[in-house]
Amino acid sequence: MADYIEGRRAVIEALRTGMPMKCILMADNVKRDSLVNDILRKAKQRDVVVKTISRKKLDELSDRGSHQGFIAESIPFEYVNVTSIMDAAAQSAERFDGRALVVVLDHITDAGNLGAIARSAECVGASGIIIPNKRAARVTASTYKSSAGAIAHIPVSQVANITNTLERLKENGFWVAAATEHADGVIWDANLSGKIALVMGNEGEGVSRLVLESCDFAMALPQVGDIASLNVAQAATACMYEWLRQNRTEAEGKRG
Repeated sequence: MADYIEGRRAVIEALRTGMPMKCILMADNVKRDSLVNDILRKAKQRDVVVKTISRKKLDELSDRGSHQGFIAESIPFEYVNVTSIMDAAAQSAERFDGRALVVVLDHITDAGNLGAIARSAECVGASGIIIPNKRAARVTASTYKSSAGAIAHIPVSQVANITNTLERLKENGFWVAAATEHADGVIWDANLSGKIALVMGNEGEGVSRLVLESCDFAMALPQVGDIASLNVAQAATACMYEWLRQNRTEAEGKRG
């Protein structure tokens, strides 16, 4: 399903972060200014067609009534199947002394959080991200923005059943680790070497009971402050970098 991005700055940001676009619709009575010129320049650089239509037609297409003379139509994000992510993980394990990371999101609902997690996942070399296909965030313009375009460089798979997918990951040699503030042990004491499926829970409820029961172990981030927990994207980043630290190669260990 295509997304419609409304407003001049929103369209510029979508172009800047590399969101695939079918076309940009521009009102026929738009007056040229620096923002308009920036949109047209960026669209030309990315070979995105700009179509001029009547403002009345643009008003009819607008969901929020705040298009400012511009609406961009995105190309639907191309999700992959879980097998593709497992194949990428196998290649990672072969290349990096057995290490591979897959991030599983248990009904994350904010597309911005999905993007922030994708940015960190791409940075640490994760093989892919797995999300539910219902009642969960999907890849939108907000995801491209919060990921700074990284979402275009990491495979994402939508699945019907998270617990069944975790069983498949186990069959393929993964240990499944749930990040939850209710765990007895902290992540520093967890063994994250090798092939790990990191499960992050919903922004409000955390990892669901059924999904938690399918995990091999649970771990919490150590805290000394007074707030309850980190944002899920922040927590996921901390967990991913602990995985990377535990699996660093000799060459990586010498960086600094």
